[in-house]
Amino acid sequence: MCDQDHFEDDRKEYEARGLVTRKQFGVMLGAGMAMMLPRVANAAAVIESEVNITTPDGTADCYFVHPSTGTAPGVLVWPDIFGLRPAFRQMGKRLAESGYSVLVVNPFYRVKKAPTAENGGATPIQQVMPLAQGLSETTHMTDAKAFIAWLDQQSSVNKNKKMGTQGYCMGGPMAFRTAAAVPDRIGAVATFHGGGLVTKDANSPHLQASKTKAQFLIAIAASDDTRTPTDKDVLKETFAKANLSAEIEVYGASHGWCPPDSTVYNEALAEKAWSRLLVLYGKALS
Repeated sequence: MCDQDHFEDDRKEYEARGLVTRKQFGVMLGAGMAMMLPRVANAAAVIESEVNITTPDGTADCYFVHPSTGTAPGVLVWPDIFGLRPAFRQMGKRLAESGYSVLVVNPFYRVKKAPTAENGGATPIQQVMPLAQGLSETTHMTDAKAFIAWLDQQSSVNKNKKMGTQGYCMGGPMAFRTAAAVPDRIGAVATFHGGGLVTKDANSPHLQASKTKAQFLIAIAASDDTRTPTDKDVLKETFAKANLSAEIEVYGASHGWCPPDSTVYNEALAEKAWSRLLVLYGKALS
């Protein structure tokens, strides 16, 4: 699970330090309206759609976007605790414009259709915590299998290339477990301010991920690193022993810095993380 208990503390700290302002929060309008992300150079024309995907537990409402011509590697995106919303649709579209067939899911479909957070990334964490607590290792794995299978049925997905998956906050463990659930299809895994990647349990997400053949990008928030300073070392050691390529870096930002509607959004470091994501996918999914 992500470090949700600390999210609001992080926001207040960054505001007090002058790194974000109330005016910046104000431009993030209701229902998670996102700041505009920088445009993609030579962006591909894309097709967007709202889709419903059958899983063992019901029907998941998701957003699917892909280049309008040809085929492209598939990518499964797991949102943070605030769920599927305009910010993540924008991020998914941007990735599709970079040459990928992208599925952004509503991880809380068992309880509620998107949007699941009243004010997107500015929603009080206490309002969405019960949704996250309803998920588990089992739901991560069964959902991953269903979503990857659905992607493989789409004509816009290149079946001859590996897929990528990326997760934010609580989506980090989901991305790791996606690789474990369908190791033959996942070639790249990225996590951004992922929480709960390392636990003491035998089924810790990092141990499950280390049994795959994927390449990894793990971007850690400085605030998370302060709270669990040994996690990065455990990750580095684990992936090195497994002989897996893993770029593991602590970013000087607060937990939640990547989505553009986050109250601690850091554009410069979010763009750095995004550029490293494209490098990962360019190597692993080409």
